Amino acid sequence: MRITTKGRYAVRAMTQLAKVTDEKPLSIRKISELEDISPEFLEQIFFRLRKKDIITSVRGPGGGFKLNRKPEDISIAELFDAVEEGLYLTPCITGADTSCKRSSDCIVEALWNNSYLHFRHYFEMTSLQDVLDGTFQKPLAKK
Repeated sequence: MRITTKGRYAVRAMTQLAKVTDEKPLSIRKISELEDISPEFLEQIFFRLRKKDIITSVRGPGGGFKLNRKPEDISIAELFDAVEEGLYLTPCITGADTSCKRSSDCIVEALWNNSYLHFRHYFEMTSLQDVLDGTFQKPLAKK
């Protein structure tokens, strides 16, 4: 699985918005400075996040962006989905790869699907608040 720059930057930018506790909006310029992300790229990301109603924009002096919900109510999977970040391990499980001649009798397709479901579940269960708190960092138990 590969998370693209768009997905990583969305999570980083949203953690900055989640840190703001006084309901004051944060500008793209400020987030850009804090996270060293191009403001133009952030605009593209925020357009998608706003379209999915995760954030809202505030116009005028002192305007910017703020979360529409509490950080604990926003999952990392939701952020990836909003910016159209695919979390698939292989093209064959997205349903988009019709060129594989083995798809009808592939014995490893279930392995890729189950791996995807584990990753997906992890990101669905991890909230923006978990990232802020660092509670997601607990290592997985080894057998």
